[in-house]
Amino acid sequence: MKVLVIYTHPNHKSLSYAFLKKVIQGSSENIHIADVQVLDLYEEGFDPVLMFNENKRRRDMHIDPKLAKYREQILNADKIVFVYPIWWGRPPAMLLGYIDQMFASNFAYKDKGGMLPEGLLKGKSVVCISTMKGPKFYPLYWLNNAHKVLMRKALFQYVGIRKVKFFEFGSMESSKGRHEKKLNQVFQYFKSVAH
Repeated sequence: MKVLVIYTHPNHKSLSYAFLKKVIQGSSENIHIADVQVLDLYEEGFDPVLMFNENKRRRDMHIDPKLAKYREQILNADKIVFVYPIWWGRPPAMLLGYIDQMFASNFAYKDKGGMLPEGLLKGKSVVCISTMKGPKFYPLYWLNNAHKVLMRKALFQYVGIRKVKFFEFGSMESSKGRHEKKLNQVFQYFKSVAH
């Protein structure tokens, strides 16, 4: 299994980075994982801003040469792992800008003229590891589970990815956040996951 980890946090001393390290550590001890590639969007200097004009059209995003290496990373991965904080009830703008550009028509999905497109990324699986300041149940009770609905239904199912696992950790700025237990949970998952 080949794993692509997309890390989205500007600080390498953050808790998100600690989770990234646990993903890498667990994967390195897993006999089912042959390769782990990490894309650090901030360190990469990824430009999240969409720009369209007479020379750059939205319908051509799937062949944009500047995005070719990122498309290749997605195509080569069996499992795509996203590590990010939840800010204002959703992933950071940097990650959303990546999603806007990478999950493009004729690459991630193909319109068929009906209500739903054909997902072109079938067979892949996704893991979302997110942290937030608020309590664990805040997104469910206060935001109608908007984060998970956005990621699972509006994005991944749309492009054909059915297997989506969430590690959504709350109270992470609290001394009672049980950080070590949650970090170990992620480590154990990647140490043992088989597909």
